[in-house]
Formats: sequence, C-alpha cells, structure tokens
Amino acid sequence: MEVDGVQAVASICKKVDIIPSEFIRSENEQPAITTLHGVVLEVPVIDLSDSDEAKLVELVAESSKNWGIFQVVNHGIPDESISKLIEVGKEFFELPREEKEVIAKTPESGIEGYGTSLEKEIDGKKGWVDHLFHRVWPPSAINFKYWPKNPPSYREANEKYAEKLREVSDKLFKYLSLGIGLEGHEMKAAAGGDDLIYMMKINYYPPCPRPDLALGVAAHTDMSTLTILVPNEVQGLQVFRDDNWYDVKYIPNALIIHIGDQIEVWPIPII
Repeated sequence: MEVDGVQAVASICKKVDIIPSEFIRSENEQPAITTLHGVVLEVPVIDLSDSDEAKLVELVAESSKNWGIFQVVNHGIPDESISKLIEVGKEFFELPREEKEVIAKTPESGIEGYGTSLEKEIDGKKGWVDHLFHRVWPPSAINFKYWPKNPPSYREANEKYAEKLREVSDKLFKYLSLGIGLEGHEMKAAAGGDDLIYMMKINYYPPCPRPDLALGVAAHTDMSTLTILVPNEVQGLQVFRDDNWYDVKYIPNALIIHIGDQIEVWPIPII
C-alpha cells in the first residue's frame, strides 16, 4: 500500500513498535543521545504588558542578541483565541486523508497547502511531521483555496488570531528597531511594511513509537524575519545552546519568538 503522509506511517508503526529506516536519525542527531537530559532550558520571558517601554526595548534587544529566542506573556491575544486556533488545527489533521488532500500542495501552489508527500532531506532522512501552510495576511495575498473548509470554524479562528497577531508583531518590530538605534517604524518597513506577508504553518507530529530515534524536523534556523510559535501541551521544542541541545520549558499560552534569518542578515546596526 502506498503511504503519503506521516500520519499513515504512524498508524502502521504503532502496531509494531518500529519505524522505517528513513526516519531513524544518525547517532549525532538522535534525541536520546544528543539531548542534555535532566535540564530544561528556561529562555527569557518578557511581559509585554509592562508600561515601561524603555525596559521592553532593552529586554527584547538583549534576548534577541544573546538568545535568538524568547517567550512573551500578556501579549494581548486572548487565551480562547489561542485555544481555538490549536483546536481547529487538530481537527483538520483528524479528518480522513482524502478530505485533507483536497488542499494538498502542488507544483503550482508553492509552499501553500497540506503537506502530504514526504520529502527526503539531503542525507535521505525524513521528518516525523505533516503540515499545513497558507498565508493569513494581507488580504491581497490570501488564497482561500488552501484554507480548509472543515472544520467550519477554521477560517474564523485563523482570522481572529491573525488580527491580534499583527498587533504583537508590530510591537516586536518596534522594540527591535529601537533596540538597535533605529526609528520605531524602520524594521517593519524594511520587512515589507503594510505588505508584509504573514504565513500560518501548522505542524502535526503523530505519536511516534520511537521518539528516541526520530525528529519531527531536523536542526534548523528559520528563514523568516520573525517566527511566532504557539506551542501546545506536548513538550517538543529544543534549542541548541552552549554546544548542547536542551528541551525548552513552555509557559501556558505564552508565545515563543524566534529571530529569523532575514533579521540576522539585514545590513543594519548590530545589537
């Protein structure tokens, strides 16, 4: 039987407690070997409700420079919006395969759509993940062809989240700009201004019978300007720091901010 997605692979593997060899990482990548166990990394936490803007600018700049990742709390996105976003994403991946494939990626769609085909990495290995990718802003960039029709509340949940997300993004760009000596609007303007494209990516990691051998995604940096990550209740994010891989401690309903490659390479003052 032909298998197109990791969900299908997982449904077979759970019965035999093994995974195909293309998912088994080399020893220098296997989580059981490479993770520093017994230590949970506490990345910087920034309270965006703080009225002291100078303090926020300093915290965002320092966290970005020294860590490249931080969490924000009291960010203004209601807990129910985050919960609903996670809920509709989960419901989509629980749909029958045939229904998900209605919005499957094609050569014409580029990065948008449901990731049903398993692409090998350079070393021939595969990640234990399926995904859904589509634009959520600006309206001129959205193609609803790649938004699920089911669950019926998917569109509303994404639109409400995206509206509040842009407010968070604007604050972060402002604080980053001020933190490197620019005017508050300059970094967002350099990223695209009002035409800046916001992408939604939902990763789905099916239960894996051998999580000690596999990775959801390989070690990487993000090609974005900023990545704003909404974690769920399953711990899984790891960060490489001081020559070790660490599990990252989540704060419920916090947002995890990654500084992306585009900010790293911009010809702007170094913070």
